[in-house]
Amino acid sequence: MRRIARGFIAFFDHAAAGGIVLLVAAALALALDNSPLSGLYDQLLSTHLTIKLGDLGLDKPLLLWINDGLMAIFFFLAGLEIKREIVVGRLSSVQAASLPAIAALGGMVVPAAIYAYFTMADPVALQGWAIPAATDIAFALGVLALLGDRVPNALKIFLLALAILDDLGAIIVIALFYTSDLSGVALIGAGIGLAALIVLNRLGVRQLSPYVVIGIAIWVLVLKSGVHATLAGVIVALTIPLDADEDEDSPLERAEHALHPWIAFGVMPIFAFANAGVSLSGIEFADLLQPIPLGVALGLFVGKQVGVFGFMALAVALGLARRPDGVRWVELYGASILAGIGFTMSLFIGMLAFSDPEHAAAVRIGVLAGSLVSAVLGYLLLRVVLGRREPEPKEAFEGH
Repeated sequence: MRRIARGFIAFFDHAAAGGIVLLVAAALALALDNSPLSGLYDQLLSTHLTIKLGDLGLDKPLLLWINDGLMAIFFFLAGLEIKREIVVGRLSSVQAASLPAIAALGGMVVPAAIYAYFTMADPVALQGWAIPAATDIAFALGVLALLGDRVPNALKIFLLALAILDDLGAIIVIALFYTSDLSGVALIGAGIGLAALIVLNRLGVRQLSPYVVIGIAIWVLVLKSGVHATLAGVIVALTIPLDADEDEDSPLERAEHALHPWIAFGVMPIFAFANAGVSLSGIEFADLLQPIPLGVALGLFVGKQVGVFGFMALAVALGLARRPDGVRWVELYGASILAGIGFTMSLFIGMLAFSDPEHAAAVRIGVLAGSLVSAVLGYLLLRVVLGRREPEPKEAFEGH
């Protein structure tokens, strides 16, 4: 029993564990949706859950509780990471942020353009233009972690910064392009809640509980406003204090450390399980060549590597940024391929873009195909080019 327990602890401590659990959850969803249990899988996700307080209440199927509720917690963690990196971390200076920022811009523009090229004849399909512009942080870093300690720390830092900035871009895209009819009253209420959080921050309130209580209220109001509820997570995260006492971590760091395992091994696998299921019955290779799945798959696999690596190389050539010390161009190219692992983030944007089952299934096929090819080829390329490197110390990347 002790050996088994030590094995479990060693697995969950491994940097690739989150990505592996995500993959298992997605595979389980695919297996269930293509088995005699597919009806139970669909019935589970359509089960309605209701929370009421007097005349106020929320009644949603389980799938929307996951996509609107649990994913708000994920975006809260993403907001915490973005704030910390911009204020005191690897994105706190123009020099440090310039290369991953330019690479992230290319990694959004080129995939979106490729998708638009294949779907421009269909205005409905064109609504999913942002689907291949996203990168799954957990999966991309998980694949990189499988390569062990021969991966340069600077390469890990670059890919992390790229993925964080990519998430920031996805948040902006969701806010601007994937909102429904707006409710002014709900937005005003959310604004009042946000002002209250800012006041708490300015008064130096360091307990997390007031931020959590007001944050939940903001989430409900944003949900009712027509703006996607996950953005409430980011808004609340940006108000969490980052200043620390000498003898303890800041509230932001405490929240980040507490949430990280729950997000990696709870929220993200649940989201993957709920959204990766697609029936493959009757699907042929020709179906992958339809505009939506083809645009998503090529946007992720081709668009990401061309956009990330191309913009990065151009920025270095023009003197706008410089290549990380000790990292070769071929290694950066391998990281660019891994940026094509869209998976959970691409599935999430696809869910916002399309509500009908036919388009949703096409999105899932394209996301799974593009992400899988990017993961496999990126891993194989980096395994070859990193094979002769000496192992690097882990201190520079601990905690991520």
